[in-house]
Amino acid sequence: MTSRKKQHSPVYQSLLILVLVLLAVGWLVEYLDLGDIMWPAYLSMVAFYALIFFAALWAGQRSPGDHILANKSLPLGLAVFTMSATWVGGGFINGTAEYTYSSGLIWVQAPWGYAMSLILGGLFFAGPMRSRGYTTMLDPLEARFGRRLNVLFYLPALMGDLFWTSAILVALGSTFGTILGLSPQLSIVLSALIVIIYTSSGGLWSVAVTDVIQLLVLIVGLMIVVWVVFSGEQSLGSAWSIYRNEMGSSASFLPNREALGAYWAYWWDSALMLMLGGIPWQVYFQRVLAASSATVARRLSVISGVVCLVAAIPAVMIGIAAVSTDWEVLQLSGPPDPAYTLPYVIQNLTNPWVATLGLGAIAAAVMSSADSSILSAASLTTWNILPRNNQAKDPSQKVMRRIIWIVGITTMLIALKVTSIYVLWVLCSDLVYCLLLAPLITALFDRKSNAYGAVAGFVVAFILRAGGGEPAFGIDPWLPYPVTDDIITFPFRTLAMLSNLVTIMVVSRLWPIRWRS
Repeated sequence: MTSRKKQHSPVYQSLLILVLVLLAVGWLVEYLDLGDIMWPAYLSMVAFYALIFFAALWAGQRSPGDHILANKSLPLGLAVFTMSATWVGGGFINGTAEYTYSSGLIWVQAPWGYAMSLILGGLFFAGPMRSRGYTTMLDPLEARFGRRLNVLFYLPALMGDLFWTSAILVALGSTFGTILGLSPQLSIVLSALIVIIYTSSGGLWSVAVTDVIQLLVLIVGLMIVVWVVFSGEQSLGSAWSIYRNEMGSSASFLPNREALGAYWAYWWDSALMLMLGGIPWQVYFQRVLAASSATVARRLSVISGVVCLVAAIPAVMIGIAAVSTDWEVLQLSGPPDPAYTLPYVIQNLTNPWVATLGLGAIAAAVMSSADSSILSAASLTTWNILPRNNQAKDPSQKVMRRIIWIVGITTMLIALKVTSIYVLWVLCSDLVYCLLLAPLITALFDRKSNAYGAVAGFVVAFILRAGGGEPAFGIDPWLPYPVTDDIITFPFRTLAMLSNLVTIMVVSRLWPIRWRS
């Protein structure tokens, strides 16, 4: 009994410190006049974070010894929860509402695109990866192309995780700023610190257990928000009629020439990027490789794809409500920025109690994705980049925590720079689609591919993708791709990916020499 009390005492001490720090931050914001804290909602968030933090520490004490893969013991139910919760994050929910409101359903590609990526990953990639006993996504690339090339493939994988987590922080920061009365910048900083502290507390088993709570809170919270929004004078049917009149041909998920016009090829380029670019992610394969068997790995991926598709429906309905609502009658001007659509609707079309519940749903979505993506970056760094201790498969906890802090602070700085949730969210898949998908395919399914082909393919893809620039960071295009209204309409991302794949296969066969590792 004494030993068990000693075991639990650090958990309660850490929990008490977290609660006191959050309360102190709220008091300082009020005292320094940095914002007008809405204390009922803020205290609810403190309680929610305390619950998740306690669950993470409690599960961490009872987790298997393997920090990265939880001894490959995740059962199907728990694996589906953690996979679904990871993908249905703040960027997923907020970004879906943002583009439903601002651009129409035809441009809300990411929910069904990422859902398809999970299904395709389960059908073609999950089985081979799990059955071969890999530890990370980069292991098959290391086995095929050599350990020295790990850095080349590690960089786009790391950047994908950085942008993913940044999108998450922007989502939570905008929500906190709208509903809790904090400035967006302070909200992002506060959110980042909370996420970093929470993430550094445990491994994959701890993350998976907390994902169960977070996904349930997310689904229940958003369902109640939608029910309240459409239970008054505005029904879902009338809202949909108004939305169709406002958006016209853009109020459709299916591509059509009337809505897309010159952007037809651009739409398909984005769609393929999301469907295929959602596969080569460590945060995805971390759960696949932690499954208890190859069969479970396939099933959890396909089932999670269906769950993600269904989970996007409430966010779409909230975006429709933002368009169909007559904000002038409410003496409001509507969402000040499309990125704030979800929290704005929750705050102004529901009562304070439901708004608090909606905030909890978004916070749950953010936490379930943030801890996973940061753990993903830390796993790749410790296993594939740092010197590996073959006698101890699980990396040092101290090293993992240090990397988590470095990744977390970096993502916070990116989130402060870029304000569009959807831009960051799509940019995540952009990098891995162009640079990582082809090497992963050839490493798994092409026995003749080698390091020389991989390097050549990477260089060709990088040039073709970089030539299109990146508006989110003020980088202008420098290759002569067709442009309409400052947007490249040519499918240059898919061109980069296919060129990468073909170059690897051709160069490997023209130069069939094994690279010395």
